[in-house]
Amino acid sequence: MLKKLTVACYGLALIACTSHIAHASDKKHFPGIFIGATTIESQTDFSYGFEYEYKFNSKWGAGLTWEKTEDAHEGAGVEVALASIYFHPTEHLRLGAGFGQEEVGAVPATAGHHQSDESHGHPSHEEDLYRLSASYAIPLGSFELEPTIAADFVDGETSTVVGIAVVRPF
Repeated sequence: MLKKLTVACYGLALIACTSHIAHASDKKHFPGIFIGATTIESQTDFSYGFEYEYKFNSKWGAGLTWEKTEDAHEGAGVEVALASIYFHPTEHLRLGAGFGQEEVGAVPATAGHHQSDESHGHPSHEEDLYRLSASYAIPLGSFELEPTIAADFVDGETSTVVGIAVVRPF
């Protein structure tokens, strides 16, 4: 937990040091820190990550996202990295569609949260990931809070990501 808090603090410090005061419509760069939960196959685990969006104009942007869910997949952990295109139908609403990779860590055959005859291991592997997302920016001074929901589609399964991003536009 200390590692997660340290990463979040460094990220917030970086965001705070890299912005200039400008009108919301003038800002092009939107770096943020995400904290939330990911539900995969009815198991919900803590997630955190970083995101960045570059806005081309008031309606369109593109960005990168990295997220980590350490306890997912029987403790093997999942890392997600993706690129997205964003549409802003209003000043505060953002809709996204993205493509990337999900990397699942290795699990030994004896590991797992539920020990049973059905417990089995698997090697580390990557799979293609498609994401649909929506967020709403709530301005708070020079920061924005962005409640976010996303659906990830990986290998015929759907996972749900819900949380909040702290964003420092500049």
